[in-house]
Amino acid sequence: MNRFNGQTAIVTGAARGIGRAIAERLASEGATVALADINEAGVQAAADEIGGASFAVATDIAEPESVTALHSAVIDKTGQLDVLVNAAAIVPFVPWDDLTFEEWRRVMRVNLDGIYLMCRAASDLMRPRKYGRIVNIASNSIFDGTPNMAHYVASKGGVLTFSRSLATELGGDKITVNSVCPGLTDTEGVQESPHKDAFEFVDMLQAIKGTGTPADIVPAVAFLASEEAHWITGQALAVDAGMIRH
Repeated sequence: MNRFNGQTAIVTGAARGIGRAIAERLASEGATVALADINEAGVQAAADEIGGASFAVATDIAEPESVTALHSAVIDKTGQLDVLVNAAAIVPFVPWDDLTFEEWRRVMRVNLDGIYLMCRAASDLMRPRKYGRIVNIASNSIFDGTPNMAHYVASKGGVLTFSRSLATELGGDKITVNSVCPGLTDTEGVQESPHKDAFEFVDMLQAIKGTGTPADIVPAVAFLASEEAHWITGQALAVDAGMIRH
């Protein structure tokens, strides 16, 4: 399929994990993808490996100036923006008794403030063209109150409700805004954290047994980012092997 021929997409958190897998899929279907990540070396390596017209932009999504520079780079290179996928996030493991306000703000700054900044800049480019697809990566943890990450769960709950509200505001400009809520996924970041010890427990809760990978999340995101999903907005899709049924 070449659902994204002639389109430009930004994918944040694209140096590795789910973000990188999404960038690779959109590029394989014809999009020119701007891979954005705070990890400059990592995102450049990802763009080089994906190849084609894809390019890397080192970006701190929590910094307004960095977000502005990213969108300016996209317009300079392609003249348009059709798709935004917000996959960048901090995924911490902090019990409530250890959760300081500084740690709370660190997560909110990236996971929620960053979503606002990215959606603000992207929608400003999409609205004059009366077309756009925004897909925000939330989490299925918001539905079951996962412990030891209250600030993360709060931030991702904010992503979902923000996406619903933004969908209402941007619908008149033919811009859709949806959320994808992955379950625990086997990524580099998870393997580097205590979350890696939860796979066996999560497997017991899933309707479909097994361990989720970034490749399992990608098809839902690609669909919502495509023209095929033009009649779907303000929705939250859990992609978690049936762990959450809502």
